[in-house]
Amino acid sequence: MNNKNSLNKKFYSQIVDLLQSARNKVLRTVNQTMVLTYFQIGKMVIEEEQGGKERADYGKRLLKELSKVLTKEFGKGFSVDNLENMRRFYLVYGKSETLSRISTIAISETTSRELKKDEFILSWSHYLKLMRIDDENERKFYEIESYKNNWSVRELQRQYDSALYTRLVLSRDKDKVKELSEKGLILEKPKDAIKDPYILEFIGLPEHSEYSESQLEQEIIDKLEHFLLELGNGFTFVARQKRISFDDKHFRIDLVFYNRILKCFVLIDLKIGELKHQDLGQMQMYVNYYDREIRLEEENKTIGIVLCKNKNESVVEYTLPENNEQIFASKYKVVLPSKDELKLILAERNSRR
Repeated sequence: MNNKNSLNKKFYSQIVDLLQSARNKVLRTVNQTMVLTYFQIGKMVIEEEQGGKERADYGKRLLKELSKVLTKEFGKGFSVDNLENMRRFYLVYGKSETLSRISTIAISETTSRELKKDEFILSWSHYLKLMRIDDENERKFYEIESYKNNWSVRELQRQYDSALYTRLVLSRDKDKVKELSEKGLILEKPKDAIKDPYILEFIGLPEHSEYSESQLEQEIIDKLEHFLLELGNGFTFVARQKRISFDDKHFRIDLVFYNRILKCFVLIDLKIGELKHQDLGQMQMYVNYYDREIRLEEENKTIGIVLCKNKNESVVEYTLPENNEQIFASKYKVVLPSKDELKLILAERNSRR
């Protein structure tokens, strides 16, 4: 009897999955059709405005009259503001490349199907956010990452507010910066996975308060899903306070992750206050242990990240070996920095190069 119930549950589950898949396909098709229709409406509005360009107020009157006609015919959704958004949508995406045209390479990583010209694969709500990003390279980056990582509109907004693009630009040369707008974030070597600073505003700790490393760790664990999103592509959680032992001495690594793309372990140690050379030395010991005792032959070398409140670049430079590819020190911030703050960091780093 139990076997029969078990078989029935499996059968029911398969039907539910089939219907859910069909519903998702319908929603995607409806969404793509709607967004493309809005794009075409925007195009028609622009072309009509250009036909009447000798009259300065023609565009405003056109949208008002069109809003009345469409609202009477189709109901809500065609206010003057919404029509203006459609007009702006075409202005932003009509002359620049759409996602389907700018990154066949990025898309082929997640789907094998070919995308048609002018096929919009994000929701209208996504595009309402994206088309307000003035920098075209930055806009393309967020567009690709939204698709590749299946970001909700809220997550897109959070990543934009945390200045993800600006933070990645900080640690990349000109060619790599260009690649961000063409392919999104591609992980090919350990440094590609590192951000500086990391933004941990989601843990809810105030900027100017005292807290311990264990408190910081607990807050991160409590918001693990958000922390994984901040870490980036391919990260999975392995352990916290992972104990390793040498003879009669025991050490604990704060957080252990694995990156499926880089195929390596990622060890994270949390430090309150100024980074010291001993912190980097300790992380080097953790990394060496994992490389010699834990990692498999087919896996790549372990990455170690020391997350600290403040760091001295000289301490990092002179403590770590030249051509270091395994140990990284990154700052963290518990509040969202402004873009101006991040641009100052960029200017300071460029001046040191």
